[in-house]
Amino acid sequence: MSSFDLSGVRVGGGKLFLIAGPCVIESETHVRKMADAIQRITSDLGVPYIFKASYDKANRTSIKSFRGPGLAEGCRILKAVREAHGLPVLTDVHTPQDCAPVAEAVDVLQIPAFLCRQTDLLIAAAETGRAINVKKGQFVAPQDMRHAAEKIRESGNERVFLTERGASFGYNNLVVDMRSLPIMRGFAPVVFDGTHSVQTPSAANGVSGGQPEFIPVLARAAVAAGIDGIFLEVHDDPPNAKSDGANALHLNHLKRVLEQLLAVHQAVQM
Repeated sequence: MSSFDLSGVRVGGGKLFLIAGPCVIESETHVRKMADAIQRITSDLGVPYIFKASYDKANRTSIKSFRGPGLAEGCRILKAVREAHGLPVLTDVHTPQDCAPVAEAVDVLQIPAFLCRQTDLLIAAAETGRAINVKKGQFVAPQDMRHAAEKIRESGNERVFLTERGASFGYNNLVVDMRSLPIMRGFAPVVFDGTHSVQTPSAANGVSGGQPEFIPVLARAAVAAGIDGIFLEVHDDPPNAKSDGANALHLNHLKRVLEQLLAVHQAVQM
């Protein structure tokens, strides 16, 4: 498994790191507030931290759902967060033409799960030189994520990691096969997405539902199985979040969850 440094965060073979933030940019004020609050918690606990938020949620269930501020305004806000807080920043890209301008604002380009096999998108993201996080599709076997990692590397970019976010199990449900974590870790550093893994896709009248009460137990299991980082969508008011509030972790619970994950991580490193 390869490892690399990402603006002070070691990806692979280092401390357990956190990727966290609201699902979508709701406003500049809100993302700055969330970045500050999460950074304070991670700093106190000594957890390396990457901020995340999306400028556009292109795969929302309903055409009526809020998508975000868009490319130009979203990148301006993400760049401002990056500069003001001194944090590496991650956001997702949906089209090859978005990759270059987004790479000017953030440190990590994330390939959404639904798009993990889109070769042109993977190549365009890789060619920016930014680190790439590829989320495993709900429809993809873990061993097949080798090909996504190879597309990145064959395009001249060694800084790739993979994220598990559950597999489709019938309609409107996901399950996590913990075997996927060591399998994918054979190809690249691995992150576990504890919030999308408890999502119930498109199950709530045109939006996705969720079971956030299971975030801590799945996250603990993933850390015990062996991962490099944890991905959590965190919000200070999940019931009123503009995207994915049903499966978000409340900001008030973040410190306790991280404390548990650090304890498990320390135990399995012994």
